[in-house]
Amino acid sequence: MPCPLCRKEFTIPDDGLSGTQKNFFVEKQIHEKQLSALEEVFQKVVSRDKLKVAIRWKTTNDAVDIHVDSNYSRPPKVIHVITMGVGIGGLTSLGDHVFVIPYPYNHWGIEVYDAETFTLQRRIPVPYLSNYYSYTYALAACPHNNCLYASEYHKDSVHRVELSGSNAVKWSVARRPVGLSVNSEHNLLVVGEDPSMLQIFTTHGTLLQSIQLQYIGRPHYAVQLPTGQFLVSACGSLQRFCLVGVDGEEVRSYRGHGRQYRGISPGGIAVDREGRVLVADRLNNRLLVMDQSLSSAHEMSVRVDGGLKDPRSLWYDQSRRRLYIGESKWAGGRVIVIDNLKDFSAAQVNA
Repeated sequence: MPCPLCRKEFTIPDDGLSGTQKNFFVEKQIHEKQLSALEEVFQKVVSRDKLKVAIRWKTTNDAVDIHVDSNYSRPPKVIHVITMGVGIGGLTSLGDHVFVIPYPYNHWGIEVYDAETFTLQRRIPVPYLSNYYSYTYALAACPHNNCLYASEYHKDSVHRVELSGSNAVKWSVARRPVGLSVNSEHNLLVVGEDPSMLQIFTTHGTLLQSIQLQYIGRPHYAVQLPTGQFLVSACGSLQRFCLVGVDGEEVRSYRGHGRQYRGISPGGIAVDREGRVLVADRLNNRLLVMDQSLSSAHEMSVRVDGGLKDPRSLWYDQSRRRLYIGESKWAGGRVIVIDNLKDFSAAQVNA
């Protein structure tokens, strides 16, 4: 008798239907659908991680063998430019969102962009932040406390902002706060410009430590290293990039050497997993990479339309291998997004 599905002739064995051959047509259809679904999910994963993948399918015993060549990664590349038309006071990211605060601040609030499409999703108002003439020089995110921090330059204050936009908290800090960053203990590091000072606060504004910076004029940005020391951008009459001890004393500094000696006007700071330091050199429209000894530096060239223009803010999202560069209002207020940047060893980034 013929099979009603595949039309093959068969006879019922003596031991009954349990001894009949499986229907290979149906089995193949089911197996191919399973593999297709698995491949679709897998491709989404590897697309997110930017890996080159070789996939081998084994149909024996319904097994799937997937081989990933993890030694290959795509080169770093400029994947998007957000043009805001105003200066970038600060930028950061958290989860699937990118946060940008204008400079000077306007009543629209902190702008929230999708981290994949870079489309504007919403704005988070900051109730206590003054209107248009408030200068907000920095923005920082804390994944541990799931919040943002924004500094208010002329009001000598910092705002802790919930991602929902509710329950914003404000507290006073050293005069003219500029840079903000979050250390490994999830505390907030605030850079005061006048007098030159570093302050460390809990997430709710309790002051833990004040460090007077010795002979460092107009500090703008700082990050704390695992050693407890600090990397500080100094923009006073003697502009330089400094390594500072826990007592506020300068350990060493970088002003440029040899061919690199073109003067330096350091801005934002980022550190990769290997401890390499990336500094925005505003005066020379470039990014400099150096180790923590600050003995030498090389330029990371970024090929973007018109070149870098007064790069001011930096944020490095290690989980996504993505660098965000914020330019000043004089440059048109762009946010430049670089993807596939696994560390700061790259000498060039193309568009």
